[in-house]
Amino acid sequence: MKRIPCMEAVVAVLESEGVDTVFGIPGAAILPLYAALRTSSIRHITVRHEEGGTHAADGWARVTGNVGVSIGTSGPAGTNMITGLYTALADSIPMICVTGQAATDKLHQEAFQAVDIVEIAKPVTKWAVQLKEPAQAPWVFREAFRIARSGRPGPVLIDLPIDVQRGTCLYDPALDAPLPVEVPGPRPSLVRKALEAIRQTKRPIILAGGGVVIGDAAEELRQVAERLRIPVQVTLMGKGAFPEDHALFAGMAGVQTHTRWGNAAFLESDLVLAVGARFGDRHTGDLEVYRKGRTFVHVDIEPTQLGKVFEPDLGIVSHARPFLKSLAEAAREEDVPSKAREKWSRRVATLRESLPRRDDFDDVPIKPPRIFREINDFFGRDTTFVTAIGLYQIWSGQFQKTYLPRRYLVCGQAGPLGWEVPAAMGVKVAHPERQVVAVVGDYSFEFLMEEVAVAAQYRIPFVIVMINNEYLGLIRQAELPYGMNFAVELGGVDHVKVMEAFGCPGRRVEAPGDIRDALAWAAKEAEKERLPVLVEVMVEREANAAMGPALDAIREFEPLPARAAETVDWSD
Repeated sequence: MKRIPCMEAVVAVLESEGVDTVFGIPGAAILPLYAALRTSSIRHITVRHEEGGTHAADGWARVTGNVGVSIGTSGPAGTNMITGLYTALADSIPMICVTGQAATDKLHQEAFQAVDIVEIAKPVTKWAVQLKEPAQAPWVFREAFRIARSGRPGPVLIDLPIDVQRGTCLYDPALDAPLPVEVPGPRPSLVRKALEAIRQTKRPIILAGGGVVIGDAAEELRQVAERLRIPVQVTLMGKGAFPEDHALFAGMAGVQTHTRWGNAAFLESDLVLAVGARFGDRHTGDLEVYRKGRTFVHVDIEPTQLGKVFEPDLGIVSHARPFLKSLAEAAREEDVPSKAREKWSRRVATLRESLPRRDDFDDVPIKPPRIFREINDFFGRDTTFVTAIGLYQIWSGQFQKTYLPRRYLVCGQAGPLGWEVPAAMGVKVAHPERQVVAVVGDYSFEFLMEEVAVAAQYRIPFVIVMINNEYLGLIRQAELPYGMNFAVELGGVDHVKVMEAFGCPGRRVEAPGDIRDALAWAAKEAEKERLPVLVEVMVEREANAAMGPALDAIREFEPLPARAAETVDWSD
């Protein structure tokens, strides 16, 4: 077996694991790895901030299903990655962050940019490790990929001291391959138990979480829903797991991102089959309201998720795809769904028709729901949307339509401002053929707007739709119970000129009738110029999003359509 530089072995592992692009910033303490990357097939994109690099790798991972990779040097490069690691851990995204490090004999001497990044990263990773010996290099990276993919996916950090990077190892890429990843399936007895629970109820729903998307189980979900005639709801992370124009789509329940009819359907349900969902607090709201009168079957690949928020009536440890496949097979014994379930599916359809929210406002300043009406009408089903955190995310969850998995990306639990632009960049690099749209707020855009320069440099085109209220809008709304409007006003930034400074086009919109034309211009301009293009939509400054403390206590701030669903007698 040939002895080679250990970093060349690492790069060979990356290539064999399907990594074709990495996002990073070189520095003196990571140059041996960069020397190996220089002659490889892997594309390197130099970002402007290490957090941006992690979010770009995150976006790449979300749409490919593979492990994203971000690289930085020692010291602050690693600490800048922590937010990205936390985001990936919270949303179950497989990612590896690689950091350079001072020489091992200098770590105890407070050497320049020497920090114990492994200990710092442990709370926000599945595994954080420092490479001790050159001979371990390919095997540590193999294990990192296995861990990132296994069970509930998540991030890994590998710290590389400069002296170890310079070492050699015996390695032959032709004799090595990715390590196997276990896909746990359910016990047949538990599948039968779940099916029995469904058959004993009249108004079941399936709650599809992010685990259905991550587990590539959308087709199995559709088969189960259609075979058993069970309406399907999605969580925010599960958007795209089930097409929102399907007759059995039952909306989204929640206290922030939700649909009116989704909450109504959930409150009328008597069984919830939750697959790959973690019962996040912005979904459940008050747990007494959420749980009352319902049986819960919780399926998750991570055993410790079961019972974490509340104890389910039946817990099943399984990957989403084999569980749903097994449930569909078991359901074949049921020739015709019960009359009650047919009645229930019609009831959900009635709720959908009778409990919408308005998005047809012609007001000036523009009301935010109108933007999502135009987005839904203009962009195609295959468009990939990226959004982050704030009122614009809540409006997006309430109004935006999604039809396919891995087409709606959102940083759900961590919610880091600035996530959208680098994540959109990672998506477009992974899928150049797709139309990519980042829906941003003005403040979030400003967090990592320097990454626009990266997209401009590498000619990575996508559309940025900015909802600009010149406020920390979600915090302003959260201040209402305190009777204050304090420290949340923004302004003073001409975002169109910022884009122009990066060499990118931008256009400002102030009338609702101009939104569609601006979107069409941006989509065309992005592809023609191969650049990110901004549509900045100025909206009503103090617009509020519908939300509340419980599913049955949502406060509406805009006028509603004059429709109402009739009550139904479920006693028969």
